[in-house]
Amino acid sequence: MKKFLPLLLLLVGSLFIFSCKDDDDDYVQVDVDYPAVYDLRNVNFSYNATDGWHYGQSFNNPMLDQDYVIIFRQAGTTGNSPVWQQIPRTLYLNEGELDYDFDFSKNDFMIYAGGTYDISTTPQYLNNQTFRVVLVPAVYGKNANSEDLKKMSYEEIIAKYKIDDSKVGTL
Repeated sequence: MKKFLPLLLLLVGSLFIFSCKDDDDDYVQVDVDYPAVYDLRNVNFSYNATDGWHYGQSFNNPMLDQDYVIIFRQAGTTGNSPVWQQIPRTLYLNEGELDYDFDFSKNDFMIYAGGTYDISTTPQYLNNQTFRVVLVPAVYGKNANSEDLKKMSYEEIIAKYKIDDSKVGTL
């Protein structure tokens, strides 16, 4: 009889454990109150001794900590369509190598330009640049892998995370 009581308690406890509901409906859905795609037009880089050539921008609303930022530079056009290159990117020019890179926080981002030569001698790469900032919100990209994102084209990212880029916002 002493062995029967613990087994009975274990059986009753197991019923409660396995009858609990575990679905995604129990998670809190946070509304993302910013568009997922922004354009930056006529960007002119500034220079200072700390950051080098840079351009910084704040978000209108802070992102969630899990959100991810991807930035593309318009490298040209095909017909009337822009050609986007994801940064970081190295351009191999006659003068040397020119690098675009960026970093971000939940409040802002900074785009950098640097090179193996005095890049001020090629102002066409520092002035009137167009960038597209894509936010992969946590609610869309819960399985976002930053290494995978770095290998994807603009179109692949928009399709994978079902981002509506027909409503491009501005910062």
